[in-house]
Amino acid sequence: MDGVRMAVISNRLDAVVAGMMNTIFRTGRSGVLNSAHDFSCCVLSAGHELVMGAESLPIHMMSGPDLIARAVVEAHPELRRGDAYLHNNPYNGNSHPADHSMFVPVIDDEGRHRFSVLAKAHQADCGNSQPTTYMAAAADVYEEGALLFDACRVQQDYADNDDILRLLKLRIRVPEQWWGDYLALLGAVRVGERRMLELGRELGWGELETFVADWFDYSEDVMGRVISELPSGSVESISRHDTFPGAPDGVEVKAGIEVQSDRGRIVVDLRDNVDCMPNGLNLTESTARTAAMVGVFNSIGAGVPPNAGSFRRIEVLLRENCACGIPRHPASCSTATTNLADRAANAVQRGLSELGDGIGLAEVGGVIPAAAGVVSGRDPRYGNQPFVNQIFMVITGGAGTPWTDGWLTIFHAGGAGMLRRDSVEIAELRHPMIVDAQRLEPDSEGAGRYRGAPGAYVEYGPAGTSMKVAYGADGVENPALGARGGLPGAPTKHFKRERDGRLTDLPPQAFVELAEGERIVSVTAGGGGYGPPGERDPERVRHDVAEGWITPQRARDVYRVALTRGLLVDADGTTQLRA
Repeated sequence: MDGVRMAVISNRLDAVVAGMMNTIFRTGRSGVLNSAHDFSCCVLSAGHELVMGAESLPIHMMSGPDLIARAVVEAHPELRRGDAYLHNNPYNGNSHPADHSMFVPVIDDEGRHRFSVLAKAHQADCGNSQPTTYMAAAADVYEEGALLFDACRVQQDYADNDDILRLLKLRIRVPEQWWGDYLALLGAVRVGERRMLELGRELGWGELETFVADWFDYSEDVMGRVISELPSGSVESISRHDTFPGAPDGVEVKAGIEVQSDRGRIVVDLRDNVDCMPNGLNLTESTARTAAMVGVFNSIGAGVPPNAGSFRRIEVLLRENCACGIPRHPASCSTATTNLADRAANAVQRGLSELGDGIGLAEVGGVIPAAAGVVSGRDPRYGNQPFVNQIFMVITGGAGTPWTDGWLTIFHAGGAGMLRRDSVEIAELRHPMIVDAQRLEPDSEGAGRYRGAPGAYVEYGPAGTSMKVAYGADGVENPALGARGGLPGAPTKHFKRERDGRLTDLPPQAFVELAEGERIVSVTAGGGGYGPPGERDPERVRHDVAEGWITPQRARDVYRVALTRGLLVDADGTTQLRA
C-alpha cells in the first residue's frame, strides 16, 4: 500500500478511536471520566493486535487489550455480533481491577470476525472493601475486595444481561454514578463497532486487512531504524519505591536493558525482582510489560507509531509470581497502573540514559499523593447521599529529557500527560469540599541541563461535613532521580492542618478522616533533571527565576548563574561561577 493511502486510512481509524474517546468524555458521569479523562479506547485486529489507540493512556493500551481479547476468545470461541464483554481480571490480561474494560467484536455481514474495539475506564468505585480504588495496603485480593469479571458477557444480541448489572449495582457505593459510567463505556464500544462496520463496507475488508499488515510492517521498520541509531550496550538500572505496608524495606525495581543496535531490537528483563508481595503494589502482566515499553518509548523521542508493529522490536522478559511480572492469585494488584509501574518505567528510561547523552530520561516524580486521592463521605447538600470519586488536582513531576524540561502536567509516567486536571470550581460543585490552595513549589525541580518539573502544593478539605481521603504515595524517601548528572526532584510530603492551623505529619499511605475545618496538605514530587545543572542555558535559568519557579539563590548556588538586580544574566559573573 502506498504511503498516501496508508496515511489516509490510519487517520480514518484514528477518527474511529477519537469518536469512542469523545463518547466517554461527553457522557461519563464520574469526574474520573468527564474531567480527568482516565480512560482509553482502541481498535484491535482480528488477530488481537493493537492497531490504533489515539490519545489513550499508554499504561492502559500498550499491552492489555491484546491479552483481554485472547481471554475473551478463549472463554467464548464463537464471537457474535451484538455481544459485549466486561473484563477487569488482573490475572488474565487486565491492568488492575479498577479499570473496567469493555470488549466488542466487529462481525461483518457474513458473520466473520474482522476487528475488535475495546474501551477501558477507571472506576470511581469498584467494590473494594474501603472507599478507594487504590487498596495499596491490601494483603491479598480478598482484603482488597474488588468485584472481578473475567470475559463476562454483559450483552447478547445488543440486550443487557440484567443479572450481572444487578450484582454490580449491589456492590457499588454510588450505583447511579457507576451506571452512568457503564453506559458511557458501552456507548463507546458500540460507536466504535458501528464506525468500523461502516468503514469496512466503504473501503472493503480486504483493503483494511492489507492496511493493517502494511501499517504494522511500516511501524516495525521505523522502530528498527530508530533503535539502530542508538548506542549498543547493556545496563542494569534500579529505581527504588518507598517503604510500604508489606514492604518494610521498600522495593528495588531492577531492569536489565540490552540495546542491540545492529538488530534494531531492545530487550528489557524484569525477572530479577522480588516475588509478589502482601500488598497492592504488585503489577499485572499487562502493566509490567507496558511499563517497560513506556520507558523505551519515552527514551527515543517522537515519531514511532505505538502499535503491535513497533512493539515487535521490544522484548520484555517477565516471570510468574513476580511483583514486576505475572501475578499469581490471590496477590493484590490494586495499584498496578501506578506505583511500581512508574518505577519500572523510570528504571528503563534512566537506564537507557546511561548508554549515551541524548537518549533516555530522568525519573518522573512519584504517585499517588493526596492531590490525586479518592475522596468519600456523605453530601449534606443532597440528602446525605454517599459520594466516592478520585480527584485530580495539580500533580506535576515530569522528568528532564535530553531535549526539553520536564512535562509540567505529566501526572505519572504511564499517563504520558493524557490525564487532565480537575477544575477547582467543578470539583467543589460535585463534592462537599473546598480547595484552599494550588500552586507550584519554588526550588523543587530536579536541577539539570534540562530541569525536571517542579513539585506542587495542594490543600483542601470538607465543607459542611466530614470527608475521607485515601492515597498511597511514593517518592517520600526516594525522590525522582536525575540522569547524566542531573539532580533529584523534591520529595512528596503530606500533612494534616488542624483546626487551629497547626500542621501534623501524615504517613505516605493512609486513609485520613477530616472533620469540618480540617485540611489535608499534599506536596507533590518534582521530576529529576537531565544533565549537569551547570550546563543549563543561563537564559533559561533567568526565565525560571522571573517566573518564580526557582529563587535567585538557587540560580547562583545550583545552576551557577549570576543575575543582576533587574533579573538580567550577568555574563561575566556567570562565567566566573562556572569556571
